[in-house]
This record gives sequence, structure tokens and C-alpha cells, in this order.
Amino acid sequence: MKSLHKITGKDMAMISGLMKFSSAENVPIEFQYGERTVSGIPEDFAPSVSYRMLTANTVQYIIEGTDAHGLNIRAEYIEYRDFPVTEWVFYFTNKGECDTPVLKNIRIEGEISCPSAVLEYGNGDDRKESGYHFFEKTVDEEIRLTPTTGTSCEGAFPYMTLHGSDREVRAAIGWPGKWSARIAPGENGVTFSCGQDRCATLLHPGETYRTPRLNLMAYTNEDAPFRGINIWRHWYFKHILPKENGQPIPPKLCLHYFEADGKPEFTGASEENQVHALEEYLRRDMKPDIWWIDAGWYPCDYEWHKTGSWYPDPARFPNGLSPIGEACEKNGVQLLLWFEPERVWRGEALDREHPEWLLKKKGEEDPRRPYKLLNLANKDALAWLIERVDSIIKDSHVKIYRQDFNMDPLPIWIDNESEDRIGMTENLHVQGYLAYWDALILKNPGLWIDSCASGGRRNDLETMRRAVTLHYTDVGYGHHPIKQKQHREMFEWIPYFRAHNMSWDNPETGTYESKKQRPADEFSFHCALTPSLTSLYTYDDTEEHFEIGRKMNAIWREAAELELSGDYYPISECRCDAHDWYSMQFDNPVEQKGFLQAIRNTLSEDGTYTLIPPCVHEGKTYILTDRESGNTLTLTAETFAKGIEIALPKRSGIVYFYEYK
Repeated sequence: MKSLHKITGKDMAMISGLMKFSSAENVPIEFQYGERTVSGIPEDFAPSVSYRMLTANTVQYIIEGTDAHGLNIRAEYIEYRDFPVTEWVFYFTNKGECDTPVLKNIRIEGEISCPSAVLEYGNGDDRKESGYHFFEKTVDEEIRLTPTTGTSCEGAFPYMTLHGSDREVRAAIGWPGKWSARIAPGENGVTFSCGQDRCATLLHPGETYRTPRLNLMAYTNEDAPFRGINIWRHWYFKHILPKENGQPIPPKLCLHYFEADGKPEFTGASEENQVHALEEYLRRDMKPDIWWIDAGWYPCDYEWHKTGSWYPDPARFPNGLSPIGEACEKNGVQLLLWFEPERVWRGEALDREHPEWLLKKKGEEDPRRPYKLLNLANKDALAWLIERVDSIIKDSHVKIYRQDFNMDPLPIWIDNESEDRIGMTENLHVQGYLAYWDALILKNPGLWIDSCASGGRRNDLETMRRAVTLHYTDVGYGHHPIKQKQHREMFEWIPYFRAHNMSWDNPETGTYESKKQRPADEFSFHCALTPSLTSLYTYDDTEEHFEIGRKMNAIWREAAELELSGDYYPISECRCDAHDWYSMQFDNPVEQKGFLQAIRNTLSEDGTYTLIPPCVHEGKTYILTDRESGNTLTLTAETFAKGIEIALPKRSGIVYFYEYK
């Protein structure tokens, strides 16, 4: 079988149908400028064009022009030379001395060549069991997609695929706020339009409005859907996923001392108990890659949600967090530290000391939501935040900065705008959010960021250029069929992520009881086979559990390495049903190895399952090994292609690692 992610000349030729740059007047932008409707960058803006090579495989064109009133439009277009991908983002800057007329409905808009298109789209992380679900709809009328809140992935997923008669086109929208997309029938395919959902604003002198970033990828639809999945994954790993000290991020085992001394989250964490727990894990031969400290390390009276005082609680950390960071560094472990800088609890330090930096809902305060939004459009607030967090990162030897966001900012943005500034509060906040992350990365070489927003509500492609998502949802940590559906979407679109080896199933009935946690076992490891893993054994757990953990950690890590280097082949349908079997394959054709996995869920009545690999290399001999039992199989490619008959008891799984030659 050929390598599915290999790019052909036919694929690269499809760039011409992806809003490819041709001239200034034809750049894919449309907007209302006062009473005038503008398309492209018109001649009266005196546009100029320049270009530069960003890397050996990416060329950037800058198309820029300014009209007589001082409105400057800057288009940045990137064309990838190693993948059939184009990229657009636009900036509108007032370089004049007076306010501009109102700019409305600024949209990246153009035609995409994709005959007879069917749109595949998702609902993102809606914080319910129904999330991470895909839908399909024929593009025979306009389809409109937008998140339900001011976060980019709640209710609508900013990643989608057009399935055409001779090709597929993938689209990804990079905007950490409320974007919208319109997909409609076109002359030779579809008309695609995207932008910030709410936009009708004038610009003050010196002010800049930026659009979302749009990436488009096209390829022939042979071997669909596996080929498209893997072309996207390889492009993502090469061009989007942040690097760790210049190298690809390897699998990461995460450990922590959660709910120390019986207190919620990390409100009971202290210098002493964190260092002691880490040392005990190390002594018992379970070394983490990441030591995780989440919400509650700041003064908060055991109520982690009271954010806004960003310094270590002096009662629990009299020496700050540096002793913990130093203990991690000494043992080759990365310290991860949680922040939620945008949500400020009423009465906390930021609210007391700098109320002018905070935005809130107008009118009567809602006692259910006693928090405000740190205005990242405020230059003083942004500078203070960068300095404060940077100092904690450096003092505490933090290697991974984790940012959460447990609120919907949209109602606050709306309440803090005027009729001639619709969408501008959001736009400037998003620009500040991105500038904040860029500053932390620049000031701390080697630092990488974990993106979280009550789970996966803000994992658009602009965010993912700067971050990974080690916590892609707050739903179903221990509900295995839910996780299987979630993992299916993550492996395809955002392929570096983390899971817990947690179980909520009732051992007597096989049904799931939310958050009724049972000890991690082999089955829970099988259901958490992802590039990063949090193992839920406590440092003082039984030796029996530690033996399971040490054995399964080795299996997880071998699988995770293949997940980050191989091609992904989903096999079973994911219906979020405990009566089903679940299966998948990863194959690395360069190293000639891979793995197959099958899981019999808790209520499945089918005791046997034929595991048929989608990827088989003709003429090869396959050697398969079950690391748990030590059993091996040697099969010809022809026999391998017919499938492996598997018999498993309920609530169990098997991983066959294989090599072929």
C-alpha cells in the first residue's frame, strides 16, 4: 500500500482553486466601507505587492494599499510548497488623523473549486455528551456556521471538509472568538465566506482590526477518507504544532498530587506535599514527563475559582513555587502551571487594585457570575500581565504554561461597545490574547503552552499555532464510549492531545455513573491511548496498582510514539455506545511498524470481533506482538488483510504492535 500522505503534482495543482493570489484587486476580501461596497484592494488604494520566503517550503505575499483617507489594508497570503495549502489573513489600520467611516461585514470570501460538494462539519466541544460530533449536508443552499458563545469551538467546530466529486477540500478558521462561516453553491464549486461574526465598527487613528486566518487544503479524493486525514495530520505536525526546543513534542506522561489533604483541585497543594509526592513517584519507578499543578496555588481560601491574585499563596508556598520547579528540573521533569488570567473574581487583587482594566456586564450584577473580564485590549493591563506571569514562569522554573478560560466573554464584549464599534471590543481583546502568548514564548525559550477553555472551547487553528491542548474537554473523562468519539475527531484534526486513564463504569452492571471513579486498570489504559496521558494512580497507591501502571505505561508510550509518527486509520464506527467494539490502526511506513487496537466495551454482547486493518503493505511479512501477554503472530500480508479474529471478555482491550519486512 502506498503512503497516503505523499503529495502528488495533481494535488499541488489544486492550489489554483483555493483562493490563490493573482492580483491586488482580486484578493478574497469583501466589506462595506461607509456607503461603499469594496471587493479586493481597489486601485484607489494604490496597492503594492511584495513577497519573501519564510522557509524553504513557504512563500508569503504582502499585498498592501492605503486610500486618501488613511485606511490601510494589508493582506498576508502564504502558499505552502510542500502541501497543497493556502492561507489568508487581513489587517485594516487607520493611518489617518480622523476616525474612519464604519467598516461592516469584513469577510474573507471567494470561490473554492469543489464540484458536487458535501460539507462535513462538527459541533465542537459543547460541554455535553453530544459534543465532538460530525454532520454532513449537501451544499445545495447556504449553510451558516458559528459558535454559540464567544469561544471558538463551542457549538461549532472551526475545522470542516468539503467532499467533492474529484477532490476534498479542508478548511480551518483561526479565530479565538466568535467567528462565522457561510458555505453556498458557486459557479464551479462553492462560495466560502468567513470572518468575525459581529463587525460594524469605525477605527480610531492608529487602530488595527484583524480578520480571522483561513487555511485551505485540497487533494484528490482517492483512498478517501484516510488520505485526507493523513495529509492534514502531516501538515499539522510539520507546520502548526509547536516544537519543544526545536524538536517535535514527544509523548508526555503527566502525574500530579490532586486534591492534596482532601482540598478541592490544588487549593491544598503546598511546597512540602508536592515535592514529597513527586519524590515518591520517582522512588517507585513511575517517572513523569510533566508534573502538573492546576487551579488553586494562589490565595483563594480553598475556592479555586476565585482568580485574580497571581502570586503563590505565601501560607502554603513561603518560598514561592521555585523549590517545586527546582525539584522537577533536578529530575528531568517539566513543571506545568495553570493560569486563568482573563477571568477576575470580584474582590480579588486585580479587581481591588486595577478596576479600570476590567470589563463587566452592564446593569445589576449577577450573583451567579461574580467575575469580570481582564481587558487584554488595554495596553497597561497587557503589559502588567506579561510582566507578572513571565516573572512567575522564570522564578518557578515553569516549562509548560497552561491557560484556562471558564467563562463566555461575548456578553461582556457586547455590553462594552457602542453602536459604531460593534465587534471591536472582541477584536482588540483577541489581538491582545495572541500578543500575550507570543510575548511569553519570546521571553521564555523552550516554553510551550497548553490551551484550555473549560475543556476544548478555544482550540481554533490560530490558537493551535501557539499551543497544544492537553485538556480537550471537561466531558466524559471516565466514560469510555464518549472518549472514543472525542478521540476520533482529535486524532483527525488536532492530533496532539491528552487523556486520563479514568473509569466511571459500574463493575456490576457495566453502565456508567458519572464521576463514580474506580481505580485505573488495564482497560482504562486501553481507553486512554493518546499522545499524552495522565495516570491517576496516587503516589501512595498500592503496589499492585503501581505494577499495572508501570506495565501499561510502557505500552501506552510505544503506542503514543506511533500516533505521533504514523498514519491514522479509524476502523470502527463511533456511536458513543457501550454495546460497541472500538478499533483503530496506526501505521508508520518509513519505519515499517504500527499497531492495531480493539476494545470490547462494557455492555457489548459480541464476544468476538474481526479486526480488519485498512492499511496493508503487499508482499510483506507481518510480525504481531501483544505486549500484555507476550503472544506473537507471524502473518503474510494476504492473511493480515483478511483480518484477525479476536475474542475478548467484556470491558477489555488488546493492542497488537507489528513490524513488517
